[in-house]
Amino acid sequence: MRSLIIGGTGFVGAYLAAHLRSLGHKVAVTKMPGEADTFVRQDAEVFALDILEKEAVLRLLREWKADFVFHLAAQSSVALSWKKPELTADVNIKGSLHVLEALREIAAGQEPCKKARVLLVGSGEEYGSVLPQEIPVRETVCLRPGNIYAASKACQNMIGRIYAQAYGLEVIMVRPFNHIGRNQSPVFAVADFCRQAAQIEAGRQEPVIRVGNLDVKRDFTDVRDVVRAYAMLAECGKAGETYNVGSGHARSIREMLRMVLDHSTANIRVEVDPHRLRPVEVPVIEADIRKMQEVTGWAPQIALEQTVREMLDDWRK
Repeated sequence: MRSLIIGGTGFVGAYLAAHLRSLGHKVAVTKMPGEADTFVRQDAEVFALDILEKEAVLRLLREWKADFVFHLAAQSSVALSWKKPELTADVNIKGSLHVLEALREIAAGQEPCKKARVLLVGSGEEYGSVLPQEIPVRETVCLRPGNIYAASKACQNMIGRIYAQAYGLEVIMVRPFNHIGRNQSPVFAVADFCRQAAQIEAGRQEPVIRVGNLDVKRDFTDVRDVVRAYAMLAECGKAGETYNVGSGHARSIREMLRMVLDHSTANIRVEVDPHRLRPVEVPVIEADIRKMQEVTGWAPQIALEQTVREMLDDWRK
């Protein structure tokens, strides 16, 4: 099997590439032109690609002839989406369109070819302000995105479904909820808590962790479990369908912070930083994962306590 990971040099892509190689896939990943390849990859080809350049996307997909395409390239920070809404829309919507259009053009060509199975990665943020009776959130719940990032991913999802229905492309959409692990950017809360705790232990920061809203609840999963689900859905998922990927259990940000503090060797105070509060905050997001489990048999295997401990150890290094 040949797999192409678009946007594969980032946090999730590194784990996905390693998992696919363990399954025996020949793997290629893309990165932005000029971007450093952060993680060491063995037995994987790396291509420079800007997904906003439509012809470049088409050339690469024609050249690589993947059995599976995992579309991870995105502007994935909610906080940054408020500051750079145009960039978020361009990358998440126009970039996805370029990938789907290239696959449609290839499938419509004269030469016979096997259609690639495509996984479009969205976000649990698409659901937005869910009602109390809608928790845990099923894939059929009305989308009420509460930020620019979520709106762009909801649009990507709808476009993916249209391309599956109108052109017969093998497009599967996923809505992953919060996933964490080593090498994650401190733009995200749990990684930032670990970074700050490690800085404090090293004497490089005063013994205060600055936080945003700790009362919101999110569905956290180890990234290694998430990429296992991606690989299973790429193979077994039904074209045109959307699948939640998460643990099925929401935890407060406060609880996640407590895990970090419990594993820290320092005596740390917690202070709310007004600059870390978002303009709009959804109180609870929790996934109903039965649809995905019925198709794949997947279940999370790694305890979050282990994940947080590994993340803190990684920042200490």
